[in-house]
Amino acid sequence: MSLRDLSAAEARVLAVLVEKQHTVPDSYPMSLNALTQGCNQKTARDPVMNLSEPEVLDALNELKGMSLVHEVSGSRVVRFEHNLRRVYGVPGQAEALLTVLMLRGPLTAAELRLNTERLHRFADISSVEGFLDELAAREPALAVKLPRAPGAREQRWAHQLCGAVSADLLQAAPAEGRAAGARDEELQQLRAEVDTLKAQVARLMAELGLQG
Repeated sequence: MSLRDLSAAEARVLAVLVEKQHTVPDSYPMSLNALTQGCNQKTARDPVMNLSEPEVLDALNELKGMSLVHEVSGSRVVRFEHNLRRVYGVPGQAEALLTVLMLRGPLTAAELRLNTERLHRFADISSVEGFLDELAAREPALAVKLPRAPGAREQRWAHQLCGAVSADLLQAAPAEGRAAGARDEELQQLRAEVDTLKAQVARLMAELGLQG
C-alpha cells in the first residue's frame, strides 16, 4: 500500500495508540480524551506536545482515511484503535521500535531495547539492530541509521514515517541536552522505585511487629 508521510500530530496519535494498547490494555481502545492526554505527556515524549482535542480528532480522521485507525462502535464513548502493523506490513518487533522512535525521537539500539521493554522484550541489542536493518531496507525505508554525532559512542536511529530525516539537522542537536533529559527521567523512575520499596518494607515490618 502506498502511504503518504504522516504529520507530527498523526505520528504522535498513532504511536500513543500502540503504546497504550500494551501498557494500559484496560483503557484500549482509547477515548479522545485519554488519547489527547497520552499525546501531551511530559515524560517519555520527545518533543513534548500540547495538542488540543480538535487537533487530535483531525489527526484521527486523517489516519482513518489511511486505514491506520479505526473507530470502535458499541460504546457510549467513541473509541479508537490502531492498525499500524497490518497497514505497514511489519511484525510486532518492528512495530514496537517504530512506536518508541515516534514517541521519543532518535535513539541508539541500546536505548531502544530498554525503552521497548513494555511493548516487546528483545533478547539482545543485535536482535534490535536486525529489525532496524530490515526497516531501513524497506522501499521506502521506514527507519534510518544516523551519522554518529560528535562525541557519541553509538549511532542513533530515527523513523521515517513522517518523511526523510535530515541527518545534518539531527546531528547538530546538542547531545548534552538530550543526555540531561534522559538522566532526569531515570532519576524520577529510580526515586519512584525507592519509594515503593520503602512502603513495602514498612508494611512488612508492621506485619512482623518490628519497629523501624
